[in-house]
Amino acid sequence: MEMPEFIEARRPRWQQLESLLDKAEGRGLRALELEEARSLGKLYRAVSSDLLWVRARSGSADVSEYLNDLVGRAYAITYPGQRPRWSDVWGFVARGFPALMRQEWRMYAASLLLFLAGLGFGYLGMMVDPDAAPYLVPADHLSLDPLERAAKEAAGEGMSAQEQASFSTFLFTHNIEVAFLAFALGITAGVGTALMLFFNGLMLGALAQVYTAKGMAGWFWAWILPHGIPEITAICIAGAAGFVIARGQVAPRGLPRGIALRQEAVRAVKLLFGTLALFVLAGFIEGTISQIHPPKLSVLFKVSFALTVGAGVYAYLCSDWMRGARSAAASTEGGAR
Repeated sequence: MEMPEFIEARRPRWQQLESLLDKAEGRGLRALELEEARSLGKLYRAVSSDLLWVRARSGSADVSEYLNDLVGRAYAITYPGQRPRWSDVWGFVARGFPALMRQEWRMYAASLLLFLAGLGFGYLGMMVDPDAAPYLVPADHLSLDPLERAAKEAAGEGMSAQEQASFSTFLFTHNIEVAFLAFALGITAGVGTALMLFFNGLMLGALAQVYTAKGMAGWFWAWILPHGIPEITAICIAGAAGFVIARGQVAPRGLPRGIALRQEAVRAVKLLFGTLALFVLAGFIEGTISQIHPPKLSVLFKVSFALTVGAGVYAYLCSDWMRGARSAAASTEGGAR
């Protein structure tokens, strides 16, 4: 069949589908009679076939665009999707995310090891060459003497409540940006993600050595750890999400690379979504406990608080392992009986 003949033969059903779509979009699907609703489904499938026929024969661009628009509108009406329900969100947070973490623990371990490698490199780099501070230490800490800062905080001359709130907001926003960047850089086959994780660990390690050299190691970790454990965990999970995207590029596992990348991107976005609760927790602690320094809150109390928070965070992340272990134990016990 030639293209003009094909268009002339199929035009009536295209017009019929267009009329039904106008009615459904204007007044909703409930406005359609039963037979009209059935016709809509049949016409949608038929016009989809027509579109494939036109494309396969490199038909008129105008005809192809017209049919593509009809098919897109029909798809949106036929499969409108569902709004996420709170029960679905809670189900993902409570069970889905820990299960996903169990499946992707290798990617998380790689992210964490890169971050810790950067931390160690920054710490040792400052020990070996203190003059490297301008290249390793965050700029806003270069002119800040740890002893003077601790003395001011002890005397109540540190940042005001408003300044603390502003500073915490800045850090919260910055760390989310770092996480999203670590995720997005997965598209560089993971190289950008790895560098981002290493560089952020490097800055923390260098700063830790600056405080340690002044005898302020306890003070420093009491400041960093309460919010740092959930925060660094969230950043490393975002890095794991970046590596999942990279996996779709580098190791498509027999699938076409585009399909593999789309599949891995869905998993990666879920991992990134799961970090939001951790960032909220870290932001809350960062604006409260982390900014209250000795003697108001002792180093021992703050470190103990940090370890308690960390135990809770990792108990949650590992909850799917624990559920699996309990199920296995129950199965074994039942089999023994």
